[in-house]
Amino acid sequence: MPIPRLTELLDAVLRLIEKASGPIAGVETVTAGRNSAIAARVRTADRTLFVKGLPLDHPWVWTQKREADVGPYVRDIAPELHWHVEEDGWSLLGFEHIAGGHADFTPGSPDLPAVMASMGRLADVPAPDVELKTMPHRLRTYVDDPADLSWFTGNSLLHTEWNPHNVLMTDRGALFVDWGWASTGAAWIDPALWLLWLIAQGHTPGQAESEAAAHPAWQDAPPAGLDALARVQHRLWDSIAGESTDDWARPMQHAAQAWAEYRTAKP
Repeated sequence: MPIPRLTELLDAVLRLIEKASGPIAGVETVTAGRNSAIAARVRTADRTLFVKGLPLDHPWVWTQKREADVGPYVRDIAPELHWHVEEDGWSLLGFEHIAGGHADFTPGSPDLPAVMASMGRLADVPAPDVELKTMPHRLRTYVDDPADLSWFTGNSLLHTEWNPHNVLMTDRGALFVDWGWASTGAAWIDPALWLLWLIAQGHTPGQAESEAAAHPAWQDAPPAGLDALARVQHRLWDSIAGESTDDWARPMQHAAQAWAEYRTAKP
């Protein structure tokens, strides 16, 4: 469900930003992304911020709080969160601005090892004591057999949203943004979800699994659990592609189908 993006910040929003960070010297709205009504680079006297936000009455406003709650635990692999305000009808997050391009997930990309290195660092982060959705809960409507959900249980902190626009390549390595759908589950789920985006960007399923196998938790991934997740992702992306007109939905649907067929064909 794409969210309409404001091309100019409202006066109420500008006042909230100035209340949190001081006088504004310049604003440049950002068009990339789909989960925020507000996305902008904001210059103040002493820093540049990336500000994102949603109206307080939006059904996804809980993702703003999720990002604020998770932020302190992922400082090494994500832009630093400076503030979170909920006032005057808006929920706003103010992050350090990161100069860096989006990750390249195509075969042979030099970004892939850096992405995996940061993903490995994420695997070392204990799940924080904050409210998070669980992967069995998130995937419950896409299984034929509810027993399959047991494969997805775990206490690892997962990012789960591996669109390359959520990975910034910087001089600090790969940094992950957009933590609104952070969840808990088995540690191998993140690289398994990542490989779908690799397939959509040109990898074969076998190549994508080889890249995912560099993750420290991949060796613990039960084959039956991977099979179950592949079936679930196939159904999930069929559903998304059936409802979405976004240009990335159909390639992801094809990637999920390819991975499910690959898992089915494996001895």
